[in-house]
Amino acid sequence: MDGLKKIKNPFVTVGYHSPEFFCDRKEETNLLIENLQNGNSTTLISVRRIGKTGLIYHILNHLPDDWKGIYVDILETENLTQFLNIISTSVIQEIPEKTTLGKKVWKFIKSLRPVISFDSLTGAPQATFEHNQNQTEHNIYAILSFLENQNTKILLALDEFQQVLNYPEKNTDAWLRSKIQQLRNVYFIFSGSRQHLMQDLFANPSRPFYRSTHLLKLEKLNKTIYKNFIIQMFSKYNKEINETLTEEILEWADIHTFYVQQLCNKVFSATTKKVTEDIWRNQAHYLLKEQEPIFFAYRNMITKNQWELLKAIAREEKVYHPTSQYFLTKYKLSTSASVLRSLKSLTEYELLYYDFDKIGNKYYSVYDVYFKRWIQDK
Repeated sequence: MDGLKKIKNPFVTVGYHSPEFFCDRKEETNLLIENLQNGNSTTLISVRRIGKTGLIYHILNHLPDDWKGIYVDILETENLTQFLNIISTSVIQEIPEKTTLGKKVWKFIKSLRPVISFDSLTGAPQATFEHNQNQTEHNIYAILSFLENQNTKILLALDEFQQVLNYPEKNTDAWLRSKIQQLRNVYFIFSGSRQHLMQDLFANPSRPFYRSTHLLKLEKLNKTIYKNFIIQMFSKYNKEINETLTEEILEWADIHTFYVQQLCNKVFSATTKKVTEDIWRNQAHYLLKEQEPIFFAYRNMITKNQWELLKAIAREEKVYHPTSQYFLTKYKLSTSASVLRSLKSLTEYELLYYDFDKIGNKYYSVYDVYFKRWIQDK
């Protein structure tokens, strides 16, 4: 209960606090830890905001004592030099300089001659390099080799790994694979939310990372488990929410972890003793209103045909046959060829995503749950 005293709202929306505020994922946690202990890296794939990053931090919190975990988010990197910067920064942030290992890490990183600075707000150290490609590659491999030679096993969690496909340096994935396959003491979780790109990286026989890891696709949390978690969290803070309202919240948020957490955070804050339907629906309305300028921007950046298709898919929730005559007629859409072009564009904009159900049927859905609910309300 110590964590409850420190956190006023148990529905965490930013970062990872402790297992106490983390819902389930026991099977996935055990599988990932088991993979590591058996010498295997894992590729973790999911749509955005389903809880992938939270699970990675949960794994880092549950590593065996003889392991050290380092989380690296490469989403904002645009080239190999920035990749080097974020890896070296993550290493020195995760391993404090005052520890025995930290002293060795800092001495080694400094020997590579980066510019070390400190964030003006958080005080966190940052390493920045400016090199040509050959020197950058040398330093990345030097860091991996340094970690390889430590007396503790290392987990490097590289989040949004598909970003390497955008680097201007040619064959970045081939170069990384050639270096990573030499390591025996450093293991990886490669994760990403652009599923088709991650699948191409790790499941395409022509790619260097083909079948180099175990593959885990992260699905939505079990609805019953999540419902019980929400009810228990309210109860621990002497507040009450019944099963019916909890199920309505989960349904509205489509059981996407980020949206569930954010809505529950708002509902919890607005509730003195007992949640009512008016309370949760008002908070959902406020969340949509807050995002409305962004939604108008989305609408204005796409064509009329794309907008009509987006509205149709939002209203259907899931669309399995977007070019069928039935769907085209029902929503007064243009030709199937036009719909296919719009699907491609909207998927590239990440306004739509496609996935497969449990029996392998492909469907399209709106990526942002709030955007979908906003469209449905119009």
